Amino acid sequence: MKKLSLTTWILIALCTGSAVGAYLGGHLGVTPPDFLPKASSLEWMSKTFIRLIKMLVSPIIFSTLVVGLAGAGDKHIGRLLLKALSWFWLATAVAIVIGLGVANTLKPGLGAVGGTGSFPTPASKPFYEQVVPTSLIDAMASNAILQLVFFSVLFAMALVSVGDKGKPVLAVLQGVAEAMFKLTEYVMRFAPLGVFAAMAVAVGTQGPGVMIQLGKLVLALYFALLLFVAVLLVAMKLLTGIRIGLVLRELREPLLLAFSTTSSESALPKAIATMERLGVPPHIVGFVLPAGYSFNLDGSTLYLALASLFIAQATGKYLSPGTQIEMMLTLLVASKGVAAVPRASLVVLASTCATYGLKVEWIATILGVDAVMDMARTMVNVLGNCMASIVVGKWERVIPQDAPLYTGVLPSVSDQVPDA
Repeated sequence: MKKLSLTTWILIALCTGSAVGAYLGGHLGVTPPDFLPKASSLEWMSKTFIRLIKMLVSPIIFSTLVVGLAGAGDKHIGRLLLKALSWFWLATAVAIVIGLGVANTLKPGLGAVGGTGSFPTPASKPFYEQVVPTSLIDAMASNAILQLVFFSVLFAMALVSVGDKGKPVLAVLQGVAEAMFKLTEYVMRFAPLGVFAAMAVAVGTQGPGVMIQLGKLVLALYFALLLFVAVLLVAMKLLTGIRIGLVLRELREPLLLAFSTTSSESALPKAIATMERLGVPPHIVGFVLPAGYSFNLDGSTLYLALASLFIAQATGKYLSPGTQIEMMLTLLVASKGVAAVPRASLVVLASTCATYGLKVEWIATILGVDAVMDMARTMVNVLGNCMASIVVGKWERVIPQDAPLYTGVLPSVSDQVPDA
């Protein structure tokens, strides 16, 4: 009998978790027996799984980034950074344009029911506090990815500059990276349990009705994200000539994890391993993916553009084309480097609303369906960063012509990265 893959188990967990959540929450027209636990009591399982994943993030980012950059050499670090940022800005601009275009065409905010309650504007941080850590330990403890990237780039440059004296340190970090990927393999065995609990809690506490609340906004976002993904994949095919079907098939596990857990961090270890398996060099993947978590949030940025116009439409606030262009430029800058702030999208959305005279209280209404939208935008964030690693690798001319993403021929089982 063929062993079920991790992807299959995650899909099973996704479906059964939703069904159990609907039952335990009493959303199926029947009252569950008293001895059954409430849906919210399963939350500890999903939280524990996310904590296990977050435990891996900092050491993986630090070790892979330093090893990758030091392996590339100090002459290439600046060039890699420039090329990566160029693609990040271009992809983000396209995402914002699509978000504004769909919002102006479908007008999801017209006729929306007014929101209730208030939403306190989250406090943002000065940019330098998001970038420069007070210490490496503090950055690791808080999983401040942008700060880790900043320190890792400087440390890699210093490691290269000391020559042979730095090689033992590099070898240790290489061992750390390999051990962390092995640990990731162990943690990923619990992914179906985490996904099951997350879906049970979401459906059980909020009800299936969460899928239809503010349905126009949700559908508009999903349509806009699909349009962006289509544009992205066509551009990837034209620019790189990769086998799109193969790449998407191999990325199905990290993308499904990102969708079901609404956590990009949960998909990072698997995404790194998958892109390396497809033939993108480790020093490219180890640099672009972590950097993209702070600078290339395509799905989140598209959501910000769409949500801002939704609030404007719902409150009868007219924004001229010129104002929308100005908003687009603001979002282009504001969306960069905010990943260190908890609930970064809400921080930027709140500040955008305040800047352009929109009612910040309406964010409370959007929060009713934010979990549903967060699933899709998180998955697009992960996909966008994986595609960015291919583009940068292509520009650097370091992806071999016989790489699986070109030939469609994957490594033999003995050569593969261990599957989680």
